[in-house]
Amino acid sequence: MSASRRSGTTDELGPEEPEPGGAELLAALLDGMDAALCAFDADGVVTHWNREAERILGWSAAEAVGRQGFAGWAVRTADAEEVEARLLAAMEAHGRQVHEFALLTKDGGRVLVRTQSAAVRGGDGKPAGLYCAFSEVHAQIDLERSIALSEALFENASWGVVLVDADLRPAVANEHAARALGMGRTALLGRPLGELLGHGVEELESALSHVLAEGAPPAPAEMWVSVQASESGEPERRCWRSGFLRLASPLAEEPVPLGVAWLFLDVTEAKQTEQEAAQLRFRSQQLHRAARAAGECEDPTEAATVQLDFALAGFADHALVDLVAGVGGAGARGAGGVAGSTGEGEPVRLIRVAATPAGAPGPCLPVAKAGLPVRYLEGHPAPQCVDRVGSVRASAGTAAPERARAWAAARQWPEDSVHALCAVLRSRGRTLGVVTFLRSASRTQFERTDAAYAESVAARVAASLDLASALDAG
Repeated sequence: MSASRRSGTTDELGPEEPEPGGAELLAALLDGMDAALCAFDADGVVTHWNREAERILGWSAAEAVGRQGFAGWAVRTADAEEVEARLLAAMEAHGRQVHEFALLTKDGGRVLVRTQSAAVRGGDGKPAGLYCAFSEVHAQIDLERSIALSEALFENASWGVVLVDADLRPAVANEHAARALGMGRTALLGRPLGELLGHGVEELESALSHVLAEGAPPAPAEMWVSVQASESGEPERRCWRSGFLRLASPLAEEPVPLGVAWLFLDVTEAKQTEQEAAQLRFRSQQLHRAARAAGECEDPTEAATVQLDFALAGFADHALVDLVAGVGGAGARGAGGVAGSTGEGEPVRLIRVAATPAGAPGPCLPVAKAGLPVRYLEGHPAPQCVDRVGSVRASAGTAAPERARAWAAARQWPEDSVHALCAVLRSRGRTLGVVTFLRSASRTQFERTDAAYAESVAARVAASLDLASALDAG
């Protein structure tokens, strides 16, 4: 009886619907299952046949139930005895028996299936029949391949694989991804991406959100990110070529997003090599353009500043040119004291002859030739450059803006200067002075490749200034 009849509310709720019998309930359960199921009694007669079995073989329950085994309809006559022996052997065995054999479809086709059979025992413990669950082997193989692929990706893949949930937190990660992110596979699970990555995390989160909403992009994306937990302790900047796949539950009628599969490969070295090659091509082109433009200048000093204007493009924000006192009428040696010394023990006195605007990047222009030396502090990179007859690099590093401005002011540089590179000006075996290139905080520090380029520019500038000096002397 239903709960409503037992509570005495039958009249209010209406007559009670009859409860389904055991046979109807069993049939409903069998039909609702995803696996193909059939059952045999102790004599091998088919007693149950569900809808999935009908879908695979084409035989309806009305056509299958009541038949003796599979012989003559679901298996070839030549195979019937062997198949029946395999199936009935499960009645005497303990546990499930797994077999593979071919069955016939209603339209005469053959389907290779994998079966799992087990005995059904009565109240006396004796076999009363058996049930048989079967599926197409290719479907099982597809499942096994999918599982094997997943395991291979998470164990042996040479690229990073991270499953990110709908909250944009790692749910699963392979060993390669864990090494790239600088922590163990379990330690990174559930963490916000901002705790794993610094620079570039916003771009990555935006990409993951887009994939969740719209699906995978048509092509991989190259993302520059900095890893927080690097071995050096400082965030390490890397370039990861990333691909994304939206994951949805295969069991739901409507796609339910489970997260995003993020696959990435570290291409930092290749990108750096590519960038260096592109940079080298650009700088070579700039030197060529500068030579052509300088050749059009009648004034050698103007030619020198034109050379610097071309050099600044994509390289630095400011350029300063200081000549050793006495070169080109800039002044006489011995006037004023500055740090550094010549080979004769005399102080190096440098006089400013050209500079870019101090307030903002702009063209390098000659300055008034007052003949007064720049009062550089002891250890300043410019006099050091003259003493060493080689390039000198300096940087304020990651200092706070106030300290960086004080650092630049103490060195007689524009206040936005954070990185400096001094290259000596030499012509015909003589040291003429120094050219200083300056970068703001928005640029990276000068590297050795930058010093080589600066020296090439300095050689061209020195040749022009030496010519100007010769003309002044004449």
